[in-house]
Amino acid sequence: MTRKMMAGNNGQEKSESTLMLQAQLRDLKDIMHRTNLDIRNTLDSRIGESTKAMQSQIGHSAKIISEVTEKLTKLDETNKQVIGFAGQLQSLQNILTNPKQRGVLGEYYLETVLKNVLPPGRFQMQHKFEDGTIVDSVIFLDKDKILPIDSKFSLENYNRVINETNPVEREKLEKLFKQDLKNRIDETSKYIRPTAGTTDFAFMFIPSEGIFYDLLINQVGAVKTSTVDLIEYAFRQKKVIIVSPTTFMAYLQTVLQGLRALQIEESAKEIRKRVEDLSRHLGVYEEFMKKLGANLATTVNTYNSSYKELGKIDKDVLRITGQAIGIEAQALDKPEEID
Repeated sequence: MTRKMMAGNNGQEKSESTLMLQAQLRDLKDIMHRTNLDIRNTLDSRIGESTKAMQSQIGHSAKIISEVTEKLTKLDETNKQVIGFAGQLQSLQNILTNPKQRGVLGEYYLETVLKNVLPPGRFQMQHKFEDGTIVDSVIFLDKDKILPIDSKFSLENYNRVINETNPVEREKLEKLFKQDLKNRIDETSKYIRPTAGTTDFAFMFIPSEGIFYDLLINQVGAVKTSTVDLIEYAFRQKKVIIVSPTTFMAYLQTVLQGLRALQIEESAKEIRKRVEDLSRHLGVYEEFMKKLGANLATTVNTYNSSYKELGKIDKDVLRITGQAIGIEAQALDKPEEID
């Protein structure tokens, strides 16, 4: 009996435990379900936010990539321009390295300066003298005078002096540079030919302001050297005036004023010639007028004499017929004489 009661109690306890366990399992299942829903909702929300953030980031990245691509394209174009400039600089360097091409560049620079200042027809490039010698340019001052100009671009020894660091070698190069300039001065002086219609001086055009400035300040680049004596040698002994593009413009302004004065003088000469022609023509006209006056005086005298004779005829008729014809002589005055 007691065992049965105990067994019954045990069965009842197991049944209650099972129910409790089932209830707990249901609760746990509900909790897990809600938790899963919460997790899913949270994940959906986070994924949505992440998706938006990724889309925004992708759009921003695409914009950055587009901007970078555009800048790279511009940079590529800039690089091409830099390469083009580098090529042009290399071409210019090649021109400046080649003496013949450098001479052509100097002559072009000279012609450009002349064109900018002087009127057309007042200068000529590559002027040839009677012996076949050719000077780079001449300026026509008047009908009989020309001013010779020669372009000189001495650069090799100049660059070598600037780049040389050894004092001994630099001194040697300075002497070569000075001798080079002296030779250019002597060459320019050969175009001074007064017997051929040139002035008694000539211009030596140096297309580089740097070289000309260094000549004035006794310096080549950062190197002190004696070059002023070359300017004195050119002017005093060779009658050569060394000019740069800037100083040449100033000289040309003076030449231009002189040309205008010559033009005024030529105009005055032309006016004087016209006045002389007018005076001569008036003199000839006066002579003809005097002759005409004399001829008219003779004609009037003859006319008056004729009328006097006609009056005599009237008297003769009166004596013969006893009746006058009635002819009345009308005397004319002589023209006044021209002083």
